[in-house]
Amino acid sequence: MAAIALGVMAALSSLAAHAQQEQAPVAAPAASAAASAPAAAGVPSGIVNSPALPTITVKARSESPTGPVNGYKARRATTATKTDTPLKDTPLSVTVLTRDLIVDQGATNIQDALNYAAGVRPDAYGLDSRTDSIRVRGGYPDEYLDGLRKNFDWYTSNARTEPFTLERIELLRGPAAMLYGQGTVGGVINMVSKRPQAEAQGEIGVQLGTWNRKQVQADVTGPLTASGEWLYRLIAVGRDADTQVDHVRDDRALIAPSLTWKPSAATALTLQLLSQRDRTGSTSQFFPWAGTVAPNPNGQIPTHRFIGDPDWDRYDTDRDFIGYLFEHKFSEALMLRQNLRYTKTDVDYRSLYGDSFSTPGGWDADPVGQRLLGRYAYGNINRTKLFTVDQNLFAKFATGPVQHELLAGLDAAHYKKSSSSAFEDSSTVPLIDVYNPVYPAYTPPAFGPAAKSTQTQVGLYLQDQLRFARDWLVTFGLRHDRARNVTEGGGVGGVDDAQNHKATTKRVGLLYSAPLGVSPYVSYSESFTPQANRGSTTFKPLTGKQWEVGVKAEPTDKLKLNVAAFDVREVNQIQEPTPGTFNQLGEIKATGFEVDLTAAFSRSFDLIASYTYTDLDVKLEQMPRNQANVRGKWKLTTLGVDGLSLGAGVRYLSDYRDGAAPTVPSLALLDAMIAWESTHWRAALNVSNLTDKVYVASCGNRGDCWYGARRNVVGTVSYRW
Repeated sequence: MAAIALGVMAALSSLAAHAQQEQAPVAAPAASAAASAPAAAGVPSGIVNSPALPTITVKARSESPTGPVNGYKARRATTATKTDTPLKDTPLSVTVLTRDLIVDQGATNIQDALNYAAGVRPDAYGLDSRTDSIRVRGGYPDEYLDGLRKNFDWYTSNARTEPFTLERIELLRGPAAMLYGQGTVGGVINMVSKRPQAEAQGEIGVQLGTWNRKQVQADVTGPLTASGEWLYRLIAVGRDADTQVDHVRDDRALIAPSLTWKPSAATALTLQLLSQRDRTGSTSQFFPWAGTVAPNPNGQIPTHRFIGDPDWDRYDTDRDFIGYLFEHKFSEALMLRQNLRYTKTDVDYRSLYGDSFSTPGGWDADPVGQRLLGRYAYGNINRTKLFTVDQNLFAKFATGPVQHELLAGLDAAHYKKSSSSAFEDSSTVPLIDVYNPVYPAYTPPAFGPAAKSTQTQVGLYLQDQLRFARDWLVTFGLRHDRARNVTEGGGVGGVDDAQNHKATTKRVGLLYSAPLGVSPYVSYSESFTPQANRGSTTFKPLTGKQWEVGVKAEPTDKLKLNVAAFDVREVNQIQEPTPGTFNQLGEIKATGFEVDLTAAFSRSFDLIASYTYTDLDVKLEQMPRNQANVRGKWKLTTLGVDGLSLGAGVRYLSDYRDGAAPTVPSLALLDAMIAWESTHWRAALNVSNLTDKVYVASCGNRGDCWYGARRNVVGTVSYRW
């Protein structure tokens, strides 16, 4: 063992020495004298005393936590600390999905992009056209865009983010209230937008795929002035598509311009705008257990079956925002940042869905024949406005032998929602034959008067990242939040209601940067979320905490391995056992461990792999005990085939059950990719669920199940310059 250790240390020392040589200044060789030049006195003929040429220093471009990354391995991120911190120095579990990885997966939504991330159940509610139903460590992570909260409510007030607009996705697992305020133990998904670049470049692409998918996309960026003081970027997406489920489309029109002003090397202001229009419906039909995971005399319900009303069902969203990202360096040791965004979102959601709840998992209206299913009618028209701002001051200094990176900030959010709802229970909605549906004329329920709600949050936070004795790092943070929720016309008993909350949350982490790139760490963090009223019921705030112990290893620049064990506790989760009925749970618990590997074994082969073991409280749902994923990409240049690459992946989930629900069987899904790339052209074919496996992704204790995505083939041709 000692000989092996010495050999590894010697090899790493050699690599480090080689890297130092590559980064050392390179002197330009002296130019040779012309043959006709006269010899200087005292100098042999043919040798000329020429003046020394200036030294040219070559420096590698350092990675930016918001800019492009080559390959799958990012070294830095901002989500965990709101500072530019190396991942190896962060005492928390963070996964970065680079642009290259998102493209190679052929991800058409955020759910797809997270398919191979450790600790993530990306399709907790199966194929869902309304939202990205993601669970992490038993909780629902909050979505952020460029460090600012994307929305306060779930799918009924949200529009899905387009992956083509993103540079990377950063996932912080575990509570993050110390920096972000209200949130769950699921952590934070921070999506980093593409930003204007100093080098002129662009891409125009076309996609064709399963379910009549037709998409065009364009991304153009570069300088507006020769000095580079003004930079621009323009992204546009247009899509006309259907989905796996009959009568549910998936159309999108999006444009996202941005403009950067850099009056000096110390100051940058980026203005961002986005306008997005989505026209879709609900692929979630809420089928009963009998006919999905349990036997039905008529066989299994087809995965494409739609049991709503083609003329009434919809999930249409309009989303517009304007905002900016500002930073100014007073010096190398002092920086001011402010990010601000105003978002307006309108959602028109209407759905007739299955009554799997009156007799949980069964066919209450047709218990013998099990063909006719009762339905609920639900409509919700939400108009929301969200203002968010985050400003902080970052300083580097030393107190004796201790180095500090101090962050002090204030963030605020103000959210207003006007909501009008319609509901009709299964006793009056016409039945439907699930195995041979006919869609008769239907008179939907009328929408009631709008209820208004307002949520306001203001938080002060302080974080210090300390380094001492060269290899020891301590991260400590404290935050105080004040939140106010006001409901007009929809509070307890249908009257106005106001709730005020305040909370102080903290985080502490200790990491030791050991030799050979190995860094063991331990951390503790907390979460806090006020919970809005549901109907006539008032709920206590959701609170959580997590202990995490782990090891980060980066022995070379080609390999990154993270291992983490966690213990998560959360109190006051809300469950909905039947539509319109809500229960608040006591403490729930999730413990387990994760292994996350990113490697480039050569210039031709990239690999990502993960394994997650989660021991869940029986009250939790949609989380298997074992998950394992592996995906590789092989460039065939080693075989003399330039530009061609092959990719493949396997996703495994063990079986699980939610309370009294039947067991959802284990499954393994195969994905594949083939791509050809030249200087300007890229053509790729991505296939998810290669074998077209029919599977149930999830079943709830209340009686309903959701199908997973069938085989999806997407071909993309892009021209780049």
